[in-house]
Amino acid sequence: MTKVSVLLSIVSAIVLFWYGLEAFSQQIQAASGKTLTKWLSRLTEKRWLGLLTGAAAVAIVQSSGAVISLAAALVDAGAMSFRSSLGVLLGANIGTTSTGFLVSLNLTSVGPFFIVLGALLSALPTRFKLVGKAAFYFGFVLFSLDVLSIALKPLTEGEALIEQVLRQSSSPLVGVLVGMLVTAVVQSGSITTGLCILLVQQDLLAATAAIPIAVGANAGAAVMPVLATARMSRSAKRVAMANFGFNVFGVAAFVPFLEPFSRLMVELAGDPGMAVAWAQLTFNVVMSAGVLFLLRAFGPRLNAVIDGDGLRQPH
Repeated sequence: MTKVSVLLSIVSAIVLFWYGLEAFSQQIQAASGKTLTKWLSRLTEKRWLGLLTGAAAVAIVQSSGAVISLAAALVDAGAMSFRSSLGVLLGANIGTTSTGFLVSLNLTSVGPFFIVLGALLSALPTRFKLVGKAAFYFGFVLFSLDVLSIALKPLTEGEALIEQVLRQSSSPLVGVLVGMLVTAVVQSGSITTGLCILLVQQDLLAATAAIPIAVGANAGAAVMPVLATARMSRSAKRVAMANFGFNVFGVAAFVPFLEPFSRLMVELAGDPGMAVAWAQLTFNVVMSAGVLFLLRAFGPRLNAVIDGDGLRQPH
């Protein structure tokens, strides 16, 4: 198999994964769009409850960008206050880690089952058809990850390539920047994290090098909501910018501790792939809890600044 063929196989598998995630998200929103909107608008009065709602919504929809964009749209329509949306933003970052666990637990092999089940349900009328399409594309996502895993196997034969990858990704800061850039380009943190875990499972990337990339993916994933709200109201734009600020702040705060943090997660998890998944979850939980604490402790002043009043008040 030539290098060009291997490269095309890998790129094709990544494209299938991206397409599957996007289609699955769209089908879930079509099947439960009104219910999802109702949850987000009603269960966000308290920030902690909003955090749990955002995490659950993204775990189901498999797209933090879609949920955050939906929250921004609700703020734009006046159905949700800006303050209520903050918990949803933080929860969305936690919910997006579910894809990493699907990959690290080797659950991708059940993809064909969901594809067949979804195809059968899609032949039925009314509600079952929508559920069937969602099940089909969920299986498609898992199947594409299996295809990607197979496409990556030829790379394990090139020891020089492995050494080069490991050497260039040894710096946590470089890993964070790579994660941010790749995620901003593909517009999906799930793709970046899933690919990292597959590379770790194929022994093409050390877990300690993959963890900074997964952490950096959080900042890169915040770009899509900023673009999605470009034509919305000022309140909606503030939702997207707040999400971007939370993620960049969290990543920047973690950078000095990434090296020992990565080693600790590898030691605790035992399995390298699980270490990446648990590291991403731990990072997002710690970051979200820290931001919620800051919002609680300095809420009045932060709200004044966010609302634009802080600049007009005398010091």
